Amino acid sequence: MKIDEIDKKILNELIINSKLSYRDIAKNVKVSTVTVMNRIKKLKKEKIIKKHVTIIDYEKLKYDFEVLIEMRISNGKLIEIENKISSHSCVYKVIDITGDFDALVFARFTSRRRMDTFIKKIQTYKYIERIKTRIILNNICDKEQLIQ
Repeated sequence: MKIDEIDKKILNELIINSKLSYRDIAKNVKVSTVTVMNRIKKLKKEKIIKKHVTIIDYEKLKYDFEVLIEMRISNGKLIEIENKISSHSCVYKVIDITGDFDALVFARFTSRRRMDTFIKKIQTYKYIERIKTRIILNNICDKEQLIQ
């Protein structure tokens, strides 16, 4: 599917506020409501729009410990270990990387003790050669990138 300027404008409206009605998006983009409905339907069908989400302020829920864990994984077991790690409820993102480590894990905890327990648990997993943990002090920028 080729994305044109109207699609980009619709996507940007949704990035800014995913709760906007089709009518409001149409007004902002200066197209008809039917056009917006059809475009969004196509964008969903093509999985360009994956899902609509609610963004939560985790600090207000007392998730005060956010960590970045670098993992070195042996024997070609990257996918297996990533899937195992991602099944934990504290983990919200797992990505493959290049360099000295193979994967990054992002996780949130309500206490230092819970973070410690999780880290000690994953250190026992077979095929994890090494981990390096960093506590995230401040998140300066966390936003969806607008479509150019």
